[in-house]
Amino acid sequence: MVAKAADAAPDPPLKIENTEKRDTLVAAEKNYQREWAADRVFESNAPTTTEVPFGSISPAALHEKSPKFMGTMAYPYMNGYLHAGHAFTLSKVEFATGVARMQGKRALFPQGFHVTGMAIKACADKLVRELEMFGQNFENYKEEDEPSSAPAPTATDTKTDVTAYHSSKSKAAAKTGKVKYQFQIMLSLGIPVEEIHRFADAYHWLTVFPQAGRKHMEKLGLRIDWRRTFVTTDANPYYDTFVRWQMNKLKELGKIKFGKRYTIYSPKDGQACMDHDRSQGEGINPQEYTGIKLKVIEWADAAKEQVKSIPEGSNVYFVAATLRPETMYGQTCCFVSKVITYGIFKIREGEYFFISDRAARNMAYQGISSGWGNVDRVAQVSGADVIGTVVNAPLSAHGNVRILPMETVKATKGTGVVTSVPSDSPDDYATVKDLAKKADYYGIKKEWAELEIIPIINTPKYGNLVAETLVTQMKINSPKDAKLPDAKEEAYKEGFYHGKMIYGEFKGLPVSEAKDKVKESLIKSGDAFNYAEPDGLVISRSSDECVAAHLDQWYLNYGPSEKGGDGEWCNQVLSHLENGLNTFSSESKRQFEQVLGWLSQWACARSYGLGSKLPWDPKFLVESLSDSTIYPSYYTISHYLHSDLFGTKPGLGNVTPDQMTDEVWDYIFTRRDEVESSIEKGTLQSMRREFEYWYPLDIRISGKDLIQNHLTFFLYIHIALFPKPYWPRGVRPNGHLLLNGLKMSKSTGNFLTLDQAIDKFGADATRMAIADAGDGIDDANFDESVANSIILKLFELRKWCEDVVKEAQLVKSIEEYQALRDDKQTKNPDFVQRTGDLLFWDKLFANEMASLVEETKVHFDGMLYKSALKSGFYEFTSSRDFYREATKASGVGLHHDVARQYIEYQALLLAPIAPHWSEYIWLEVLKKPGTVQNALFPTVPTPNTGLIAARAYVRSTISSITSAEGAQQKKLAKNKATKYDLNEPKRITVFPATSFPAWQDQYMDLIHESFSELKIVDVPAISKKLDKKEMKRAMPFIQNIKKRLEKDGESESAVFDRKLPFDELEVLNEMVPAIKQAVRKCGEVVIVPVTPGKLQEGLPPHADSAVPGHPTFNFENV
Repeated sequence: MVAKAADAAPDPPLKIENTEKRDTLVAAEKNYQREWAADRVFESNAPTTTEVPFGSISPAALHEKSPKFMGTMAYPYMNGYLHAGHAFTLSKVEFATGVARMQGKRALFPQGFHVTGMAIKACADKLVRELEMFGQNFENYKEEDEPSSAPAPTATDTKTDVTAYHSSKSKAAAKTGKVKYQFQIMLSLGIPVEEIHRFADAYHWLTVFPQAGRKHMEKLGLRIDWRRTFVTTDANPYYDTFVRWQMNKLKELGKIKFGKRYTIYSPKDGQACMDHDRSQGEGINPQEYTGIKLKVIEWADAAKEQVKSIPEGSNVYFVAATLRPETMYGQTCCFVSKVITYGIFKIREGEYFFISDRAARNMAYQGISSGWGNVDRVAQVSGADVIGTVVNAPLSAHGNVRILPMETVKATKGTGVVTSVPSDSPDDYATVKDLAKKADYYGIKKEWAELEIIPIINTPKYGNLVAETLVTQMKINSPKDAKLPDAKEEAYKEGFYHGKMIYGEFKGLPVSEAKDKVKESLIKSGDAFNYAEPDGLVISRSSDECVAAHLDQWYLNYGPSEKGGDGEWCNQVLSHLENGLNTFSSESKRQFEQVLGWLSQWACARSYGLGSKLPWDPKFLVESLSDSTIYPSYYTISHYLHSDLFGTKPGLGNVTPDQMTDEVWDYIFTRRDEVESSIEKGTLQSMRREFEYWYPLDIRISGKDLIQNHLTFFLYIHIALFPKPYWPRGVRPNGHLLLNGLKMSKSTGNFLTLDQAIDKFGADATRMAIADAGDGIDDANFDESVANSIILKLFELRKWCEDVVKEAQLVKSIEEYQALRDDKQTKNPDFVQRTGDLLFWDKLFANEMASLVEETKVHFDGMLYKSALKSGFYEFTSSRDFYREATKASGVGLHHDVARQYIEYQALLLAPIAPHWSEYIWLEVLKKPGTVQNALFPTVPTPNTGLIAARAYVRSTISSITSAEGAQQKKLAKNKATKYDLNEPKRITVFPATSFPAWQDQYMDLIHESFSELKIVDVPAISKKLDKKEMKRAMPFIQNIKKRLEKDGESESAVFDRKLPFDELEVLNEMVPAIKQAVRKCGEVVIVPVTPGKLQEGLPPHADSAVPGHPTFNFENV
């Protein structure tokens, strides 16, 4: 039986029992989403040619006159519903767009949907097969029909080519849980079983998931200009012309070339399998080797019977794949694994290779064996049976060598055959030494492993026997030593970059030069050939294990010249990365630099899937990562072309697809200034204006895993096709999103779609939890408990704001406040609000609000949304709470203007992240005339440093007093004696110092002298100038000043002027009610100023420890 969709879907991790508060917030969210859509709030346009005549002003001057912001995310691939990870990436553009609007900029956030590639087509084709197997509604399916599929092994060897960069896999291989059939996946997505058969048509997917994606984004309240949306492929004929123009231009510029090259290839699909065509192995590239042919001279006795099927007179070669052909002079043996079953494969008449099955399959698609894809295995032989076989090793000083066992050889790496060069490979050196030492154990003759180790490369660091030196220095004791990978990499780096050949035909040349010359010589003599394989396991979306194929293909000539790429183009990208692009973190920049170093030619065409046809070779489709590089430029004018996803309805320009010729695209994108076209001139100018205004793109957001392909391609193609003023300004890669601290996984149930998140928490709580999840390139965490707690915070804060405004009772004096406060009919003291002059606590709070507003703006500017939420919400509400408690304790109450100012500031600071909540406060509470979406950030007075210091003083002093009380509580809990009875009424005496102690002055002079010269406090140097008798009290003082200057960031003037920027006695007097409230059973607070060194009689000794800004205090019962 077919399970229901609901049964297949994972249960959400967190259940919410009481939804009343959430539902109240959600009702407002839905209302404002409808209003924003009706009022077209997020539709942003460039200044029209009527407002600013075309050609009357340069694009740069137009940006100056009318500032703009344009941000995009890498559009999602729509073979399913959006999940919380998509929302995390979306949020970065969304919040940045909200911030830009509040900065007074025209802000554009467009969003399209990606459907190019083979993923959707492969899924549709699976459904075709499953419909044949199980019927239209899969009624013939039984659980025993489930296929079993064991994943192929993955190579885990440390990389051995020091000139190649290998990126690690960053996405889950199995994204769909434990289900086996495509129809089960569709059920898990919530597709009704009777609807699934329609998805056997690949184009049906395009009518379901993009629309669902838009619906869920709208439900989150995103500031997207939906006029500009589209789907990719020829399903949208306008986008199709854009892609064809792009490819034509790149070919015209020489950026697209044709020729044979290695690429990851799916034999099942009959085409290249690029990153987005894979279900596993994204980022894995072909690794090129030199295949060394070691001719069999004499078989081991155990193998002779098994090779009788090979025709007499034929040559059989053990083929070893090496990255270091220059070391072949030092071969002393050749390794195989005793536990691998190898094949002997016919390559051509009279020639056979002894290799792994995996290697044979790869070679079948590289023109090495006869017939494309032909694998002709004539014998199977265990590695154990060929031990002792004599082979001839090309270039080896020894000529003939033996086949010996090596336990670390893998069938998933290279050919499963490893030639041994113990002079330069620590692995080989450790193995041959172990073989000679334990010859009987390995079943070999000792002398087979004791051929002389010939020095072939000299290095300045490790001499001419690099492997032996490293093994000795690193104390490596066996071939399985965990330190071997490090030794191996160090040996290869030192040899390649600093080594010089001291043996052979190219003696005297640097290794970096000799490497290719030796390889060329070996290939020319017939002793070697080029070989490649995927550098790890790659599985296509059709479940095929891919190979490396040597194909004639169209490719984009990415990469540095040493990798065969367009070096000038690559250097342009590197230069822009260095001087023109904001990557928002040094780690992101470093990853881009690495990718630009190893990325090389990229196949840009394939024959299977969905997409646009290659203009000059229409049997091919443009590959999915090659039609998705400069589409942000398409957003700028898409609303002029069409008004729906598929381009079936005309846009503002009333333009048809056939009118969008390459010449028209050239004109719009400023590649030419005149064009002959049937499109009206005014329309052409308006479209060009849109491009010139919105470009360059201000920010591009994507997951960090796309640095290795999409984001780097994005830079390459922009730089190739657009003039420099239109090159991207910013790329911000973000980390992946964890859910409740764990990796999201459908199979474990720890998974959350965007729609589920909004249904569970509402839009604003979801948005705030996403903002709270994290900001950097490291993985972030969406914590459902945070989202749940935010619901309560937003609801309670909204209610407080409403009540404080609607229930306000204004009074003119403190006396009036106290009278009304004590009136039993007053619901909440916060409703009774003073007017008139501001008092101390009013000024303190107003000043702190100004400071937090400025701090939050800085965080928003840096796209640090977690930090912005901290200062603009958590600390902002905390400051309000302290103000409420302080004024309540002081008996003065809230000031009406200050309370209202807080509500307005809070609405504005939360607007980028929680716009629905802010809109409610803005319109319903504050009764503002227009939407908060058009409001600007508040302009606040410059924070007063004296009040900032006073607020810090209030915090630290109350904290010190409560901490002292807490210490006594701990003593009491441990049945220890306390200085006073905590449960009886008490008096607190505070001792503020009227001046700094005179003994500190001389040390301040020394510190000032040191800091003026070095901008650090050189404690060791200062200590040499101190009297040893003074060290005990001087050193803590000096260390504290050092901390204030270097760690706390206090200004020099604040530290060295030795004056508080506020009146400490005045502040303490204001604090008395707050201190009483903070300490249980505190009936009296007495302030007794003290002069250091002149302790008054009767005061406790520690009173003399007070310094300005740091009072001491005493507790006693009364």
